[in-house]
Amino acid sequence: MKSTEIRKAFTKFFKDKDHYIESSAPMVLKDDPSLMFTNAGMNQFKDIFLGFERPKHSRVANSQKCLRVSGKHNDLEEVGVDTYHHTMFEMLGNWSFGNYFKEEAINWSWELLTDVFKIDPNLLYVTVFEGDKKDGTSFDKDSFTIWENHVPKNRIIKCGKKDNFWEMGSQGPCGPSSEIHIDLRNEAEKSKVDGLELVNQDHPQVIEIWNLVFMEFNRTAVGILEPLEHKHVDTGMGFERLCRVLQNKNSNYDTDIFAPLIGKLKEMSKMEYLGGEDKISIAFRVVVDHLRAVSFSIADGQLPSNTGAGYVIRRILRRAIRYGYQFLNFKTPFINQLLDELVLSFDGHYKELDAQKEFISKIIFEEESSFFKTLSSGVKRIEEILDHCKLNKVQKISGKQCFELYDSFGFPIDLTRLIASENNFSIDEDEFEKCLEEQRERSKSDAQKEVGDWTKIREDDVQEFIGYDHVKAAVKITQYRKVKIKKDDYFQLIFNLTPFYPEGGGQVGDSGLLVSENEKINIIDTKKENGVIVHFTKELPKNLDAEFIAQVDENARLNSAKNHSATHLLHYALRKILGSHVEQKGSLVNKQYLRFDFSHYAKLSKEELDEIEKLVNAEIRNGNPLIEERNIPLLLAKEKGAMMLFGEKYGDSVRTIQFGESIELCGGIHVNSTSKIGQFRIISEGSISSGIRRIEAITGEEADHFINEKLTTLKNISDILKQPNDILEAVINLQLKNTELNKKIEENRKAVVKQAKLKIVENAEDMGNFTLMYFNTNLTADEMKQISFQIKDKHEKTVLLLTSEMNEKPLISLMITEDLVKEMHWNAGQFIKDLSKLIKGGGGGQAFFATAGGSDVKGLTLIKEKTKSLLN
Repeated sequence: MKSTEIRKAFTKFFKDKDHYIESSAPMVLKDDPSLMFTNAGMNQFKDIFLGFERPKHSRVANSQKCLRVSGKHNDLEEVGVDTYHHTMFEMLGNWSFGNYFKEEAINWSWELLTDVFKIDPNLLYVTVFEGDKKDGTSFDKDSFTIWENHVPKNRIIKCGKKDNFWEMGSQGPCGPSSEIHIDLRNEAEKSKVDGLELVNQDHPQVIEIWNLVFMEFNRTAVGILEPLEHKHVDTGMGFERLCRVLQNKNSNYDTDIFAPLIGKLKEMSKMEYLGGEDKISIAFRVVVDHLRAVSFSIADGQLPSNTGAGYVIRRILRRAIRYGYQFLNFKTPFINQLLDELVLSFDGHYKELDAQKEFISKIIFEEESSFFKTLSSGVKRIEEILDHCKLNKVQKISGKQCFELYDSFGFPIDLTRLIASENNFSIDEDEFEKCLEEQRERSKSDAQKEVGDWTKIREDDVQEFIGYDHVKAAVKITQYRKVKIKKDDYFQLIFNLTPFYPEGGGQVGDSGLLVSENEKINIIDTKKENGVIVHFTKELPKNLDAEFIAQVDENARLNSAKNHSATHLLHYALRKILGSHVEQKGSLVNKQYLRFDFSHYAKLSKEELDEIEKLVNAEIRNGNPLIEERNIPLLLAKEKGAMMLFGEKYGDSVRTIQFGESIELCGGIHVNSTSKIGQFRIISEGSISSGIRRIEAITGEEADHFINEKLTTLKNISDILKQPNDILEAVINLQLKNTELNKKIEENRKAVVKQAKLKIVENAEDMGNFTLMYFNTNLTADEMKQISFQIKDKHEKTVLLLTSEMNEKPLISLMITEDLVKEMHWNAGQFIKDLSKLIKGGGGGQAFFATAGGSDVKGLTLIKEKTKSLLN
């Protein structure tokens, strides 16, 4: 079966079992503080498992894009080395939310694998949870009994917590699992070793293909397991592994998912892919795997960058480039050239790749170009390190230098090790590991967060958000918990309903007050975590059962709303003036300003910026009313032409925000008329990465203040210029006069330098085997350098010593012609360090030229004699 047919067969099977077929969520997560990327099929259903959201459907199945490169599930270093790990992969899964449980999940998995996909039952082994004394959990006898209907007892393996107890994290829903493994070895190998001995032993041909998780517990912050109110099923089957099995291949990379990409790479590199453990084959696998991960991440809205999720994507791409550079001999960008083949392989399924193909290709190309330059710089740096080692007769490169190459130039340690060994050097492995561990500890410290358990105050079904219509409400606290972020303690409060807008869609969360009869608590931030709105405070109310008034900071919210509405008008203006290729790639909206990132490949001209600003202000003056539609069907919103962002997952019902011709899907807070924005001013425009521009702008009172400051400055200039009729002409005339004066000053300085040079040569002293020239001047450091190099080019066996008292600051320059440097082994850089002590300063330079500055002018009188003593 082809991969497209396998995916369809899986979907049809569960659709026939009354499952709702859910579309894949974006691979890049935007509103989950605990995860950067979707790393399992269950991520988009986490709020249901945690009890914060009611499921729309009790049975669901889908194929989910996943990425595993950081945190607990980190496969990055294994990718390419073996034949079955991936960074980006598809997870086929089916879920039951309080509906069916173990019997149906196990029976259906067996039916699909053996009846639909026709896998030989004799190749399959299953594992079940044996229990754990420490947790107080027992052997999963129910699963074992159900499996006995399908599999002989000797192929049902009892495994411990490590392999057969699935947990979302250190806290949260969890439960025993039952895995299905397949033995793909040939008969000769099977006769030597029983497959039972190879299950869960990382054998490349005895692999897990499906994991059935039975969620029935919640692990608390102190590690205790509590029964869940509702039991759930969460299954995950690796699509790439399943394709390998059904296409009878020895490797995931031999399937029709990867084979076309490898074929294209073979053609480009002129190298052969053998499919083994050789470095060239590993490089092929790394490149084609990482291409998928990076391309889907960019399509989902995450661009490579130096922080957070963007850094992870950049790291994946650079790993692929390094392998191509090191083992496939690519010295110029090449990964972007594989994109057409990738898009073809997902034709008809993940349409976001094709829709953004040109954009993705451009981003990858620019990243490749930049990193190839970095690699080139790294090669130069390692050559410098090797030269230094040779000069100092050291045979080992220090671990700190290896870490510098790794951290600053992207050199993996094996590349540094290879170059070192080729030059008969070793590296300090222990010191490198120490530097690496220190970096890890710094990262852990930066991201440190401790979370307590939720304490329930009262029962509440679903929290209600009323912030679109209200800024004040009577509320009750339903749950709270204590959290430590880095070293600071906070409390997170959940209300039965809330007018506070949680951070999202680029807009910051509301702040304000929580007021009871006896106290006031500051709410310093509001965020959405696991589907529920949480309010951050530094203190916990004394009476948690009290009735409170939740009051949003209205002024801060209004200013944020002005900026948010202005981003919609800006987006509309950019597309109107620059073209429909412009798409939002990120935003930040707070009470001070707005920031809007968008796709465009050229710097905006002043004329374009003026036109954009003019159009936005025209829309503001039009006083377009807010037309808000809540819970509008997604299809109807599309028909109305609402702007939708790649990398966002929208529900069946959405909210649209319309001002005039601008209409977008948006969950944020807005003004009720564009006239409320006041005015709009762009304060900066620039590039943040290849193909992505950023505009920062201000509105309302901030814009008024900005303009008033400019007008005040203009009036002050007018007053200084004695209020001319035309200020601009007066300033231009002033600039012209200033230019003329600077020319005259420059001519005078040239004459001074020329005169000084003549005096220097005239007063030269013959010191026997060299000539000493000395002059005390009032020259600048640049002028002293200019004279030094002119004399160096025309004189041999000469030492030139210049001192200056420019602006009452002592300066010294020392030039030694190169013939003396070689013959006498003199070094101006070393001499200058001794001379600089006389003026209470410091300096340095090269062997033939060095400079110094200081604070004691009196010391200049001693410089000449000191120099003579150094030269004797």
